[in-house]
Amino acid sequence: MSDKFFFKGRQDARQSHIKYGYETKARPIAGSKKHPLTLVVTSEARKHEVALLVADAELFANITVDTNEGAEESIAELNAIMSKTAPVTIEKVPARNEPCPCGSTKKYKKCCG
Repeated sequence: MSDKFFFKGRQDARQSHIKYGYETKARPIAGSKKHPLTLVVTSEARKHEVALLVADAELFANITVDTNEGAEESIAELNAIMSKTAPVTIEKVPARNEPCPCGSTKKYKKCCG
């Protein structure tokens, strides 16, 4: 039996379009345990160097060695993550009526403001 005859109030026509949960379309974080980086190197010595870089950055990666002639290294994902800069933080300027940070007992607006 449908709820058409027993439902009091307006039925929401968009029930099938509602998504539940927090960040349902979140992007995967590259270099995490769940989504490791995929790196290709040309020698075992280079694999060891790259593994040390990955460990220092606290990342996870699947490193494979390709010994074919003409093979190229593919560590662009690691370089992109390593070259990210830290966010800039700006020190908060005190409000006009707060004490001055220079150590005087005056208000900021009368001293350094």
